[in-house]
Amino acid sequence: MNQATVIATATPSLGDAQRIRLIFCLLGACVVAYLLAAFAGATLQDPDSWWQVKVGLDFLANGTFPTTDPYSYTFAGQPWIAKEWLGQVLLALAYSAGGWNGVVTLIIATVGLTVFLMGWFLSAWLKPILAIALAFAAAFLIAPIYTARPHVFTLPIIVVWTAMLFRAAQEEKAPPLWLLVLVVLWANLHATFTLSFVIAGFAGLDLLARTGLSKPALLAKWIAFGLLCPLVSLMHPYGVKAILATLTVAYGNEAVPLILEWRPFNAQEQLFQEAAMLLALFGLLVSRLRIGWAKALFIVFAVHVYLAHLRFVYLPFLLIPLVAAVEVALQYPSLSTTTWLAEKRDGLEKIFAGRFYVICGAMAVLLVGSVAILGSTYQVAPSPKTSASGALAFARDQNLTGNVLNSYNFGGTLIFHGIKTYIDGRTDQLFLGGFTKTDEATGHSDGKPLLEAQLKKYAIGWALLTADDTRIPFFAELGWKRAYADDYAVIYLPGA
Repeated sequence: MNQATVIATATPSLGDAQRIRLIFCLLGACVVAYLLAAFAGATLQDPDSWWQVKVGLDFLANGTFPTTDPYSYTFAGQPWIAKEWLGQVLLALAYSAGGWNGVVTLIIATVGLTVFLMGWFLSAWLKPILAIALAFAAAFLIAPIYTARPHVFTLPIIVVWTAMLFRAAQEEKAPPLWLLVLVVLWANLHATFTLSFVIAGFAGLDLLARTGLSKPALLAKWIAFGLLCPLVSLMHPYGVKAILATLTVAYGNEAVPLILEWRPFNAQEQLFQEAAMLLALFGLLVSRLRIGWAKALFIVFAVHVYLAHLRFVYLPFLLIPLVAAVEVALQYPSLSTTTWLAEKRDGLEKIFAGRFYVICGAMAVLLVGSVAILGSTYQVAPSPKTSASGALAFARDQNLTGNVLNSYNFGGTLIFHGIKTYIDGRTDQLFLGGFTKTDEATGHSDGKPLLEAQLKKYAIGWALLTADDTRIPFFAELGWKRAYADDYAVIYLPGA
C-alpha cells in the first residue's frame, strides 16, 4: 500500500482523530461565520444584489423564465435570459424569509460551508491545524467576492468538484458519477459552470501524467465523464443558450473592460493577494516541491485567469491548496495526516475528542443564537451608495415620471423598485452594440455632445446620478436643474 493510500484511509471513521478533525473544521467555519457577521453589511455593497434578488422574487411570483428584457426601457424586448435563475431564487427566498438580514445570513452560511469543506478535504492529507490555517487564509484572501450574488453559492461546489476529481486521479480511479449532479446544480446557479469542464480536463491530464496509456479502460471512463459534463449542463431551462451566453462573456464584449470585477489584477489595490502569491512562489522555489506537469498547468491556468479578471480570485486561493496538498503530504511527511495520526494527542485535541458531542451542541446553540440576534436586533441594509433611498423617496413624493437616465450603480435599486432602467448590471447580455461604450464616453471631458444626444434619443424625463458622476457639470450646462441632492445621489430635471 503506497503512502497516498495510507494518508487517505488512515483516519478511522469513528475514532478520536476523525472527531478532532471534524471539530477543527467546524470551528474554522464558525469563526469565519462570526467574523463575517460582525461585518455583515459588507456583503451588501454590490449594486447588482438588488436586481439579483428582484429577478428571483419575480420568478417566485410568476413562475416563468424570461426570454426578453423586462427591466430596462433602452433594451426592452431584446433577448435576455435569467441564466442564473436558481441562485437568484435562493436569494429571493432568503429575502422573503428575513429581508436583507436573511440574504446576509444565507451568504455567510455558504461561506462557512466553503471553509468547512476546504478544511475537511485538506485535512485528509495535511495536519488539521495546517489545513484549517490554509482554509482561513483562503477565506480571507477571497473576501472581496463575498457579495449577495449567485456566484457565492458555487464556492462549496467548486471545492468538492476539484478535490474529488483530483483525488480520483491521484488514486487512479474513475471519477464518481454523482459529481455530475453538481454540474447540473452549478449550471443553474451561476454562469461559471463551464469551469467544471476545464477543471475536469486538468484532473484527467493529471491521471494521464500518472498512468500514461497503460490503463486504456480507465482513460475511457474519464473521457466519457468529460463528455458528459457539458451534456448534463444542458439540464437548464434555457438549454444551450446558457452556455452560449457564458462563452460570450468569457471571450469578452464591449462592457467587460469597463466593469471593475472584470478588470485585471492590480498589485497596488490587491496587496494581500499579491503578497500571498509571492510568498507561495518563494516557498515553491526554495522547497523544490514536485507537483507534476499536469498540476503545474492547472496552477498556471488558475493564476492566469485571476490575473486577467479580478472576479476569479477564488480560483488560485481555493483550488491550488486542494490540488497541491497531497504532494506536500507525500514529500514532507512531517506535515501529513499520517504523521499527525501517529503522534500523541495534545491537551486541546483530547478535549475535542472527549467532549465531541458537547462541543458540537455548543456550536450549534451559538450559531442559532447568532442567527436569531442577526434577525431581530441587528438590521443590515444595502449600501447607501447603491440604494439611492433618499433620492427615490423624493422621486415618489414628486411623482417623477418618464424615462430616467441613471448612473450604473443605481441600476439595481431601480429594478428592485420597479423603475425601468437606462443601464444596469446586466451588461453580460444587454447594453451592447456600442451602448455601454457611449454611456461611458458621456462622462469624459468631451462627452457633453454625446450626453445631449442620448437625452434626446431616449426622451429622458429625469436623471438619477451618483454624487461623484462626472456628467453632473454637463447637466447644469445643458440647462437642467438640480432638484435633489444628498451625500450619495443627485436628481436633475429638465429646465423650464
